[in-house]
Amino acid sequence: MNAARGAIRTAGIIGLACLLCFAVSNPVSAQDEVQQLKQQIEQMAREMQAVQEKLAEMEKKNESKEEEVEEMNNRLDKAELHAATDKVAFGIEFRSRGDTLSYSDIQAAPRMLTSGLIGQTLSPADLPGILATMPPGVMVPDKYDATNDIILTNKFRLTMKAKVNDQLNFDGRLAAYKVFGDSSGVKFNQGSLNDVTLDGNISSLPHGDTIRLERAYFNYKKDWGRVPTNFSVGRRPGTDGPPMEYMNYSLEGGSPLATIINWQFDGASYNLGLEEVTGIPGAAFKICYGQGFEGDWGNSYALNARQPAVDDVHFGGFIATLFDNDSTSVVLNYAHAWDITDGFTGLSVMPFIVSDNGDGTFTFSQNEGGYITRLEPYTEIGDWDAASLLLRTKLIERFDKDIDLFVAGSWSHTSPSRTSENPFYKFMGQGLLNSNGELEDRDGYMIYLGAIFAMPWDARFGLEYNYGSRYWFNFSGAEDSVVASKLAVRGHVYEGYWHQPIVNDNFFATIGVRYYDYEYTGSGSPMGEPMKISELSSLDAFNPVVDKVMDGYISLTFRY
Repeated sequence: MNAARGAIRTAGIIGLACLLCFAVSNPVSAQDEVQQLKQQIEQMAREMQAVQEKLAEMEKKNESKEEEVEEMNNRLDKAELHAATDKVAFGIEFRSRGDTLSYSDIQAAPRMLTSGLIGQTLSPADLPGILATMPPGVMVPDKYDATNDIILTNKFRLTMKAKVNDQLNFDGRLAAYKVFGDSSGVKFNQGSLNDVTLDGNISSLPHGDTIRLERAYFNYKKDWGRVPTNFSVGRRPGTDGPPMEYMNYSLEGGSPLATIINWQFDGASYNLGLEEVTGIPGAAFKICYGQGFEGDWGNSYALNARQPAVDDVHFGGFIATLFDNDSTSVVLNYAHAWDITDGFTGLSVMPFIVSDNGDGTFTFSQNEGGYITRLEPYTEIGDWDAASLLLRTKLIERFDKDIDLFVAGSWSHTSPSRTSENPFYKFMGQGLLNSNGELEDRDGYMIYLGAIFAMPWDARFGLEYNYGSRYWFNFSGAEDSVVASKLAVRGHVYEGYWHQPIVNDNFFATIGVRYYDYEYTGSGSPMGEPMKISELSSLDAFNPVVDKVMDGYISLTFRY
């Protein structure tokens, strides 16, 4: 730029010298020539001034561009440094939700019966005599309705991902889930596993404002010829599995099919990709292991020789992807649990306590202080098997209809081995889906289907239905519901929901309604023979028995 300015000055001086020489060599009309020369010099000066201003403007723009380039270089350097030094990528999910609950035809034993047992010491053989002294109507449960006009909850998740290379990576998730105005973390027990703070549901149901470890596991990948494999150990992605992604408006949330396992647990898996060797799109086979209970650490009987030990509870199984071409998928999941126990270690506030006196008699005492009880398994009660087959498909490619369909059929089998030694269950002779000391194998089934439709404003509208039979039993107690797991219901459940994106998929609203119609007692619990709700006696309703529930809900979810 300075060289250009020097060249302009030199050209000006040369031009001025030429004009002077011309004036000297032509003395005629000197005055006119001088006047003309003066005008030309002034014109040249103006032109030189304009050129200098133009050069100054160009020089200013050049300096600005140099600053932009320098700023861009600095930003790129920071981005490269960020990518090179940051080891963990974080993500956030936060949901605020409101539910309105309406319970109808709840049945419970009359107060005369329950109060008559409190403070008594008696054996099961004494019960008929006590009942004979009471009015005839005492054997008919009381019926009543209950409502919770609005229950508000906040659910927070912090996801973590770290990738060392193409072979090794880590996934984790921390979570907190609380009811507005409640951070106690321990509920009053009304007869459901959801009322107990357990390892399996600690992050999936409202348990206060404490941050919990929901997931943490590594994946190690290794190709064996044409078979890619994946080995993983840690706190497993055992919740929100297929096909819950439709209701959750998300990607698949876990590995096991939610129809048989929706439960937090620790374990391992080994996956083989079989697509290339079989020629079947998406074919894969995963072997799974988990531990549901640790018997020799932290329990009252762990080092106590006077009480029989309760062994650890282990389970295993497989997940087989039979076909998956991104439009249609077929998945089979099988699981087996050895020596499941009559409960899990957890915390709850029991309404009353039953004590075994060791001589065939039991004492009933009221928990008037609302004291928290540490619940522990007493007995290994038998084995459990379950299998589920899930079919999902999109109709847009074949029928040009943006509709998702799914259907799942599931089966469960229980093989009891002993009646529970827990005083509460022992008094009634309860075991694995049996009562009165019976030890009969039970088979149950469940059907689950749904359709999800594309709607205006990029919304999705879903309709779902599921039915569980009398002896249906699964491990879905970590299903995200303030009522209870719908997929554990022995009876019918109907649900409809609308997902409305507000800012892409990062911020969306959901409105829906779910209707529970129970047919049998004890949904989601392995203890005692399920009884038909329409034929209950008061002895079947020491804890409240729910018949029908309407749950209307609305939520706002942020995901990034």
